[in-house]
Amino acid sequence: MSPEEIYTNLGQLLASAPNFRESDRLRPEETVWMAKAYALLTEAGMVQEAATVQLQMEMLTDALPHLRSSYAGKLMGAVHRAMAVSELRAPTAVRGAFISAGNAFDAMVAVGRVLAEAATSARIVDPYMDEKALTDFALLAAPTAKIELLADSASVKPSLKPAVTRWQAQYPSDRSLEPRLSTSRALHDRLIIIDRLQVYTLTQSLNAFASRSPASIVRLEGDAVPLKIAAYDSFWLAAQPI
Repeated sequence: MSPEEIYTNLGQLLASAPNFRESDRLRPEETVWMAKAYALLTEAGMVQEAATVQLQMEMLTDALPHLRSSYAGKLMGAVHRAMAVSELRAPTAVRGAFISAGNAFDAMVAVGRVLAEAATSARIVDPYMDEKALTDFALLAAPTAKIELLADSASVKPSLKPAVTRWQAQYPSDRSLEPRLSTSRALHDRLIIIDRLQVYTLTQSLNAFASRSPASIVRLEGDAVPLKIAAYDSFWLAAQPI
């Protein structure tokens, strides 16, 4: 695997990490996650971290309830160390794509870096969109880039509409904004589409991005990019203005 692939896969792994404190017993999803962690670290050549994960997996399998937290902490520590190393080895352009829980500033920087790439347009797709899409993130795009917001009519938050009204009143000539709502429960992805050329996927909604659990924002590659853009062009054309 390339340094970028290792970094991306580790970030996605951490973003889906289970909460080992929720149960006194080892759950199937925890076993699967640990196995994936071990396999990825082994494939990445991170021998020491892989060995630590393997050891803590074995300890957790038969651990008494009061010892689970200690073993899980050591296991997660090994994966986080691997993540830190992989970030240093990854290309500069992709660093910072994975945000630890509670790091609100890092989340803003990561999303802002994506929005800053927009020369003509940035389409933000988020079924659960609220005012933070504008107050925390859209302002980070260039004033000349048109901001398109696409939320789901069934799950959009009430705070979005007044934020849109205030934005349009404050920026009547620049910072063009067009918000739309899809049909009920039509949207499932969280995306940022830049200049109708690049697609970035988000693991969480912007209204709580990385607030309670790790989150990631990753550029989509390959044949999926034009397909995703075309699909969300269709959603956009069928959506209604706010």
